Amino acid sequence: MSSQKIVPGTGGDRYIPYSERTGEEAVVYFTRDLSAEGLRRIYECVKGNMTGRIGVKLHTGEQHGPNIIPRPWVEALIKDELPDAAIVETNTYYEGDRYTTEQHRETLRVNGWTFCPVDIMDADGTVELSVKDGKWFTGMHMGKNILNYDSLFVLTHFKGHSKGGFGGSNKNIGIGCADGRIGKAMIHTTPGSDDMWDISDEEFMERMTESAKAVADHFAGHITYINVMRNMSVSCDCEGTAAMPVVTPNVGILASNDILAVDQAAVDLVYAMKDDEHKDLVERIESRHGLRQLTYMKELGMGCDRYRLIDIDHEDARIQPQDAVKDLVPFGMEK
Repeated sequence: MSSQKIVPGTGGDRYIPYSERTGEEAVVYFTRDLSAEGLRRIYECVKGNMTGRIGVKLHTGEQHGPNIIPRPWVEALIKDELPDAAIVETNTYYEGDRYTTEQHRETLRVNGWTFCPVDIMDADGTVELSVKDGKWFTGMHMGKNILNYDSLFVLTHFKGHSKGGFGGSNKNIGIGCADGRIGKAMIHTTPGSDDMWDISDEEFMERMTESAKAVADHFAGHITYINVMRNMSVSCDCEGTAAMPVVTPNVGILASNDILAVDQAAVDLVYAMKDDEHKDLVERIESRHGLRQLTYMKELGMGCDRYRLIDIDHEDARIQPQDAVKDLVPFGMEK
């Protein structure tokens, strides 16, 4: 991968405190209960707009990846709440365990994603979804089977990312719904370049976010988001067993119908930790200018960076991020 280029002046390496944000507030739900039951309870808070045929956008991971959302949690949720849903994925841009549809199917089998249908949406081609008000794109190529769904449930493992700084809901749909050959190339690579990773820092964040906007707009009113803050390596799940060790404490699960609010809340919870708990993840986020994801989502009108954090463990009490991290679930203690 090419070295990271610094693009000054656009704020992707500067965290914006809550006191400096303006605009309306969204609602974000929070639970410390990192378990199948915790996931089910928080999904109950945001499932009202899930109608018709539902796709579950999940990063299913490279073979034997250690940090992905536990398969039994997802299996229980789909069995109890989403019996007719399908997990939806796309093939990767890089060569690896999910580069071709055949390789991807084998990886799904190895990782145990066999309890419900899994739709590799670009297996049979692409479709272009409109990008409204973007500065890089007017349309983005997605796996064409995205058109087969009425609603999208974005179930995300929040963690670091070697290119994006962090991987939240924005990355899950911005990269994860773009097809593996055209759409992902549009986000990562300058046309005609021999370096497939040559777009970096704020431009990459903006391209990825415009792709996410195309998905969010397509499912407008029928899309919801959950971020699971567990096993947060600085590495993405696309690095599989090569991921860096997890050194950031587990936190809990966030849910919202607002994509910006749910990613902003996750970032706020990381920044609210003690310095020795979050230093590696914060360094990864800021060195990649990953915070530009948040400011660009706001510029594109994708949601709110101000929110009410509702603690569903304590009778819907409103809390602040710094309070939420005071009793973090110890490593290895989730159910």
